[in-house]
Amino acid sequence: MNCAVIGTGNIGCDLMVKIMRSQSLECTLITGRNPDSSGSRFAMEKHVRVSDMSIEAIRQNPEICDIVFDATGASAHHVNAPILKELGKFAIDLTPANVGIMCVPVINLEEAMEAENVNLITCGGQASLPIAYAISQVHPDASYIEMVSTIASKSAGIGTRDNIDEFTQTTKDALISFTGIKKAKAIIGLNPAEPPINMRTTVYALIDDPNMEAIRKYVFRITEKVKQYVPGYRIIVEPTFENGRIITTVEVTGLGDYLPKYAGNLDIITCAAVRIAETYALKHGGI
Repeated sequence: MNCAVIGTGNIGCDLMVKIMRSQSLECTLITGRNPDSSGSRFAMEKHVRVSDMSIEAIRQNPEICDIVFDATGASAHHVNAPILKELGKFAIDLTPANVGIMCVPVINLEEAMEAENVNLITCGGQASLPIAYAISQVHPDASYIEMVSTIASKSAGIGTRDNIDEFTQTTKDALISFTGIKKAKAIIGLNPAEPPINMRTTVYALIDDPNMEAIRKYVFRITEKVKQYVPGYRIIVEPTFENGRIITTVEVTGLGDYLPKYAGNLDIITCAAVRIAETYALKHGGI
């Protein structure tokens, strides 16, 4: 199925590479605003059609794609979303705009297939929500849930830095929505260490008398499912109960398609986006 990417930055180019590798997707356009950007030049080298007209390139040539990945920013997607809806495109939003249905493929992929706009929340949301969801399925009585993501400063571009407020609020909203736990918090930290660190995300939960055996089984099971579309996702601190709280930490290493492998925070969201698009394409007839 034909796909267009809005945004020629790091995430847009990483998406393009993953789409080109897919058996059910074809990248027919990547569109941004700067024809001389490194991303635009990279796309040209890969013989992908490039435009500097952003979403206007799709509006003027709507037949060019069926699926649109928006890899711009939260404020831009608020503008793009109604245009894509009017054009009848299946929109996959990689910004924390929180316009469409929130989706973590391992949790609600099938539900997302019925939507016209799918929001991938945040990188921290994609990393933490499988663990938080698993804990809540065993203990819906948990009184508090929190996620803390630490990423390499070098993997946080202008878009990430400009959307920090949206990141924390959208991730918090997703934690509440997917777990049913009413009290939640989301935190992101940028680490300037050299060499750059891999993304690490820790989930904390407050539960009275937790069933640790059941929690571990559910967490390990859902982690294996995430690995099916994010190979670099792994538990480095298995669910542990101490000082009245449960702690679990995951690390995400990128595939190194366009971005460095330490940029797992970006890789996890592009992997999730492609999984959603491939599922949609297969459901609606492939390329």
